[in-house]
Amino acid sequence: MPTDRISFEGHAGTLDARLDMPEGPHLATAIFAHCFTCSKDIPAARRIAARLTTLGIAVLRFDFTGLGHSDGEFANTSFTSNVHDLEKAVEYLNDRDMPPALLIGHSLGGAAVLKATSKLPQIKAVATLGAPFDPGHVTDNFASALPEIAAKGEAEVTLGGRPFRIGQTFVDDVKSEVLGPAIANLHAALMVLHAPGDNIVSIDNAGHIFQAAKHPKSFVTLDDADHLITRGEHAEYAADIIATWAKKYLSLKPPAPPIGAPEGVVRSSEADPNGYLQDITHGTRHHILADEPRAYGGTNQGLSPYGLLSAGLAACTSMTIRMYARRKKWPLAHVSVDVSHNKVHAQDAGTGSGDKIDEWKRRISLNGKLDDEQRARLLEIADRCPVHRSLEHSSKVVTELAPAA
Repeated sequence: MPTDRISFEGHAGTLDARLDMPEGPHLATAIFAHCFTCSKDIPAARRIAARLTTLGIAVLRFDFTGLGHSDGEFANTSFTSNVHDLEKAVEYLNDRDMPPALLIGHSLGGAAVLKATSKLPQIKAVATLGAPFDPGHVTDNFASALPEIAAKGEAEVTLGGRPFRIGQTFVDDVKSEVLGPAIANLHAALMVLHAPGDNIVSIDNAGHIFQAAKHPKSFVTLDDADHLITRGEHAEYAADIIATWAKKYLSLKPPAPPIGAPEGVVRSSEADPNGYLQDITHGTRHHILADEPRAYGGTNQGLSPYGLLSAGLAACTSMTIRMYARRKKWPLAHVSVDVSHNKVHAQDAGTGSGDKIDEWKRRISLNGKLDDEQRARLLEIADRCPVHRSLEHSSKVVTELAPAA
């Protein structure tokens, strides 16, 4: 996804941000609010942004005041200031003629988007990940320092292995915040995602958020994910769920293609540089994953490349048979095609060569009141499948190098 490094004015200084743009048409805009003391570049934020851009949704990720590369002192911030930063982000995108319609918040960022949305009628959908119902819950992370903060006005605490200065203003602000009325007045669709085993923000917070909200609302469990959603498969799952759900509430109708436009390009984009996981997209509507089995260094989250080839042959065969039976008005109730792939010696396949070649085996099941002649004819028709013909005949692959990004 193309990513622009940008900045805009927050409530108390310049905020550093990333604007992830779709490769194709820009159909909608979202904002991602990160967790307490995190940054815009955490893996979950990058993964969710990457998935949304495949649907044509631009995503703004920014560092709250005093965090990451943004200006300001973290000790002077509060939950209310985070909400103000979110409102500034919305203003910035409105000024760029990219009005956001979707807000996504992680942990305390999730609480912030709930609060902000109640004051932003343009927002159509909100998704939270591991969000607290009571923002004051965040003080549990530095409970031992609360007496010192009360006595001195601020104190240095260690969170996630990094030092931060927390002020009494922040403590008072989060403890006084009540989200229930704001959640009840969202005027937007809500999705709550939470892990049952989250040991930072317990699952009961998700239940309180869900109960306080009016419909439409949805709840999705993140199973054994940790609070920061650090594992790739959990971030990918959350990204897929949010992307699929958001389509219902955002206007994602792409512009009509120009007359004579060729069939859309299929793109495979690396999702995990440490493995082999690939995001495969076709236009703005279709998305699948490709991967390798764990035995070959992958994470087994999608079909292998040869599995995808086999799937193409199986699907094309089934479609071709159905098309013919429908035209003939034959009583074909159901068709399924099993395909397996192997490398075999060419001489075993009857070609006379000593080299190895690819062999696909198809097992076709035809259900319905078909006579033997009809079944035999449909088996012949299977060989007319266009993918079958492409695999059996010689093909040419033309490769070119794209300009450096």
